Amino acid sequence: MCCAKILLLTCAAAFGLATATQSAFSQDYPERPITLIVPYAAGGGNDVMARIVAEKMSKTLGQQIVVENRGGAGGSIATRMVAKAAPDGYTLGLGGTGTLAIDPTLYSNVGYDPRNDFVPVGLIATSALVVLVHPSLPVNNLKELIALAKQQSGQLNFASAGVGSGMHLGTELFELMAEVKLTHIPYKGTGPALTDLLGGHVKLYFSSLPPAIPLVQSGKVRALAVTGPKRSPIFPNLPTVAESGLPGYEAVLHYGVVAPAGTPRPIIDKLNAALREAVQSPDLAARIAADGAEPLASTPEEYAADIDREETKWAAIVKRSGAKAQ
Repeated sequence: MCCAKILLLTCAAAFGLATATQSAFSQDYPERPITLIVPYAAGGGNDVMARIVAEKMSKTLGQQIVVENRGGAGGSIATRMVAKAAPDGYTLGLGGTGTLAIDPTLYSNVGYDPRNDFVPVGLIATSALVVLVHPSLPVNNLKELIALAKQQSGQLNFASAGVGSGMHLGTELFELMAEVKLTHIPYKGTGPALTDLLGGHVKLYFSSLPPAIPLVQSGKVRALAVTGPKRSPIFPNLPTVAESGLPGYEAVLHYGVVAPAGTPRPIIDKLNAALREAVQSPDLAARIAADGAEPLASTPEEYAADIDREETKWAAIVKRSGAKAQ
């Protein structure tokens, strides 16, 4: 037998062995606890969502999913850890708009590629923001806010939870589409931003929904619109920004689960099935909805398309804003 045929048979045998080994490994998966890395501090909305999903998936998979919080650098440090982890299905990451769509442009060397360094498992939920103003501001809807912002160009200030946060860039997109100029006042998180909004030190804040709900209901702040493609069940009478004079405007936060690139497809399929079952369960949907988010089950391919679409959109907004992480 010639050398070429021997080499071909050897390669084919090696490929077959590798495939069989991978298949057997995937069938036995998971054999030990799985770590789900949340790239933010414990206690926030991301953390709560991750823990709810982990609890449900653990029961389906028959192994505990341990949530590990690792904050820092807008979530990019922990996300980089997930990218560099062994692709065996035992290290997963909570992906989000901030880490996968914003950080790659916001940081000069984020250390990972959102399209090539991860295998998407699936989406969990989507959450809109709500446009809040201090009650002293003489506006009752978004059209009046836009008119006032044009009249007082550069004089109205807005808070954000930090440079490059979803709140910051959602407002930047609003400025671009409304053709207005506002002054950005960045804070270190939602808490301080809302505190200064309540105190009247800033007049405008595009807030995540959970902390805004009691403030709106108590009349401490005025809500003008939500930033999603449709109205929020939490505030059904509140119009969207798109309905309020800016057709096509949408600024939402997406959450999902990712694995390191190279994770075998059978493992991804098993994780996706468990994730979809969790996201579609009535009790989890109710718990997510209580925080103003909406369940958003998907296939791995649908989540990959979402990451690509969101990164393209927000990269352009980051560049326009001139925002750079310190």
